[in-house]
Amino acid sequence: MQMRVGIMGASGYTGAELLRLCAGHPDLEVVVAGAESQAGQPLASLYPSLAAAYPDLAFTALGPADLAGLDLVFLALPHGESQKLVPDLLGTVKVLVDLSADFRLRDPALYPTWYGQDHAAPELLDRFVYGLPELFRADLPGASLVAAPGCYPTAASLALTPLLRAGLIEPTGVIVDAASGVSGAGRKLAHGSHFATVDEDFTAYGLLTHRHTPEIEQVTGARVLFTPHLAPMTRGILATCYARPTDPDLITADVLAVLRDAYAGEPFVVVSEASPSTKATAGSNTAHLTARVDPRTGWVLVLCAIDNLVKGASGQALQSANLALGLDETAGLSSIGVYP
Repeated sequence: MQMRVGIMGASGYTGAELLRLCAGHPDLEVVVAGAESQAGQPLASLYPSLAAAYPDLAFTALGPADLAGLDLVFLALPHGESQKLVPDLLGTVKVLVDLSADFRLRDPALYPTWYGQDHAAPELLDRFVYGLPELFRADLPGASLVAAPGCYPTAASLALTPLLRAGLIEPTGVIVDAASGVSGAGRKLAHGSHFATVDEDFTAYGLLTHRHTPEIEQVTGARVLFTPHLAPMTRGILATCYARPTDPDLITADVLAVLRDAYAGEPFVVVSEASPSTKATAGSNTAHLTARVDPRTGWVLVLCAIDNLVKGASGQALQSANLALGLDETAGLSSIGVYP
């Protein structure tokens, strides 16, 4: 018998990606797709790509009572919305996975600083498991509340955390430069994501103040200067990370060996000497990493590429849900990108 799934925020890009991934999952069936702005409209009217998988399912306006009794609920909502809903969902669904940043930070005092508002349910922060399986897999089996990290924290954390845990790099003075595709801004209309704005352009934003900074620092344990960039592409994240080695004799082979050991046997991580490509990750749940040590400048360079909508959002959420439910971790997820 298949497990029954509900998705809140199903009309957004991460919601649509969850619908796509769940359609290929052998053990899950999406029974409700919540989207107030599209209520009553067939899924296929907004996303024709989903027509074959969901010929009869329509978006609906959902409340907590409509989700009660489901095996799995994904919250793919804008920041601030999940924290309003979660208290009413506690104990009514088997596993709840939140894709927003509402329950990722452990310290409630960080929310006013980085998100501009107090947290509505700070007492629940410690009850959520951080859903980055490659780094926190042991916490996920049997978890009922999961906070799935997004694209920038995922790419930066996968790149830096093994080296920090191994003591190869200094935890201060770390620099993360990362570029994202336009889909990271979501489906909402905004001047900054219009074709005419993004095409033929490459720009940095959120200088010194991007809200994912404290999350990257929380996961890695490093003090980080994070600068995101918007690239004229639909999907993808490329994070280029710089850190100082703790040993002046550190060489590239040492860093690559630590990354390979850390991710040995991981179904969704590739470590190689090749420079990662965002296009190689498109549609997949796989992160591609490499590293270099530059003795001339004294820097360690680590790069990570992911699909921001899959490993950087919906795929990560599904991977975590699989573990929480006791299912095959790889179910419904591809390790192979779509190319060209």
